[in-house]
Amino acid sequence: MEKTSTNGTVKFFNGKQIPLEMHKAKVVQALNLVPVERRLAAIAEAGYNSFLLKTSDVFLDMLTDSGTNAQSDAQISKMFIADEAYAGSQSFTRFEQSILQVFGKKLVLPVHQGRAAENILGKSYVKEGSVVPTNYHFTTTLAHIMLNGGKVLELYAAEAMKVKSSHPFKGNMDITKLEDAIKTNGPENVPFIRMEASTNLLGGQPFSMENLKEVRKVADKYGLKIVLDASLVGENAYFIKVREKGYENRSLGSILLEMSDMCDIIYFSGRKVSSSRGGAICTNNPEVFNSLKFLLPVYEGFLTYGGIPIKEIESMAEGLKETIDENVVSQSPTFINYMVQELEKLGIPVITPGGALGCHIDAGQFLDHLPQTEYPAGALISAFYIISGIRGMERGTMSNNRDEKGNDILADLELMRLAVPRRVFTLSQIEYVIDRLNWLYKNRKLVGGLRFIEEPVLLRFFIGRLEPLSDWPQKLAAKFRNDIGESL
Repeated sequence: MEKTSTNGTVKFFNGKQIPLEMHKAKVVQALNLVPVERRLAAIAEAGYNSFLLKTSDVFLDMLTDSGTNAQSDAQISKMFIADEAYAGSQSFTRFEQSILQVFGKKLVLPVHQGRAAENILGKSYVKEGSVVPTNYHFTTTLAHIMLNGGKVLELYAAEAMKVKSSHPFKGNMDITKLEDAIKTNGPENVPFIRMEASTNLLGGQPFSMENLKEVRKVADKYGLKIVLDASLVGENAYFIKVREKGYENRSLGSILLEMSDMCDIIYFSGRKVSSSRGGAICTNNPEVFNSLKFLLPVYEGFLTYGGIPIKEIESMAEGLKETIDENVVSQSPTFINYMVQELEKLGIPVITPGGALGCHIDAGQFLDHLPQTEYPAGALISAFYIISGIRGMERGTMSNNRDEKGNDILADLELMRLAVPRRVFTLSQIEYVIDRLNWLYKNRKLVGGLRFIEEPVLLRFFIGRLEPLSDWPQKLAAKFRNDIGESL
């Protein structure tokens, strides 16, 4: 049966336009809102790092959309027909068919998640002295390129760093900077050009089809490959449809195929793109495929399961096809856009326009009394958890590393990301998020800074531990109790 698209919103008789869920809940999971006194203790036990919180202490988990999107009834049902074979599984054949339908790529290497794909690509193409131009880095991508002796060149357009903006494609690559970088470093030192859809650390901002075409022209001029990180490609295609002239009447499927056709290698995390687990690298180039496939048994598993349970390959195959369903893909961006618009009305600094993955609060402006060396985004995450029970993710200086002298590499943006996985939260829960952010913004001067007490060299935001520079968490909790009425 053909589905009718609503673009995720509907206009009510009273003129209000709000997100409309194009699904119904059939299975639910209970939530628990622990009192503020427990939240205060829990964040201290977690070393003021939201990654180390236990879900038993979390009310709304907005840490990430990775592996947390709601799966459809069709995805779950496919798990029961999985061909649990070590090699030559029929489930993998169905996965290949989905890849061909969605990305137009015939050669597929399954991996257990996106960073596993980055590991294989890094070991295959990056060497000492390599430079990888990208529209913006992602944390694990940067780590894999650095570990193999390369460096990342972030060639974003100036609009990307503007928190408040109406530019529809802040994830675009600066074409002039790209060509200059290739000339300066030499094409022989550029293993590939990386495009990320949509740019995670810039607030989930997409690139345009026009920009990708320009990148393709430069790549062809210098004989370079384009590698697409397609983990949020469905949302990027959706933004092209609703924001780019000439694509408003195109299907998501046709837009995705046009994007894919311009890219030599595509990799993705199934935890994002298909509401499942796993991931893949895919291409139409046999030479590329054959150069990569020998690393798969070493790091992942055999060529037809890649370290993924076969039932998850079935689920991923079905989920990929849902990536071209506008009613599925639009749900998260429309909820995010609603949050952004409501927060803007309250004067709360938030990345605009709304992007993919989550709502991004500008912690640099929110806590403008804190220097970046006191990790304002991390402090905001902790403060927001204390007064709401909501877990977000730091996307700022904590997510960077230190330089050779031991100094923090200050982030371009200090963001608190509140992820909005597909088809997970209700509108009333989103309203709760907005309300608690409003209270915290009015009491923001109570929030102080943090410092590391346990700090890994790489990816410190995952398992590092911090402590507050004063007793500000206790004072914040006390004020919240007095205003809202929760017991401390």
